[in-house]
Amino acid sequence: MTSPRFIHRALLPALLVLAGLTVGSMAACTSTSTSESTGEYLDDTVISSKVRAAIVGDQGLTVFKIDVETYKGVVQLSGFVDSAASRQRAGAVAADVTGVRQVRNDLVIK
Repeated sequence: MTSPRFIHRALLPALLVLAGLTVGSMAACTSTSTSESTGEYLDDTVISSKVRAAIVGDQGLTVFKIDVETYKGVVQLSGFVDSAASRQRAGAVAADVTGVRQVRNDLVIK
């Protein structure tokens, strides 16, 4: 018959490895000043999609090409529009989307 003490000693290395993997995988999900957590990345992807849809659906905009990137709730608009009014309108439309904390409007008038 195997003693309980032997079983615990045999399982200890495996339990330590499992604990290390658990802590390591949890660290990969956290946010730092230079990287997003998995949840933040997904939130930003949704925000970018909503901003793109709002810009395309806005009847007051004549859009040549607008790229939308989001990082931690900050939306960056880049690309080309036909007028200063369209540039300003695109920024306002983006700012009205839920979850947007700030808009960096880098659109160029062409």
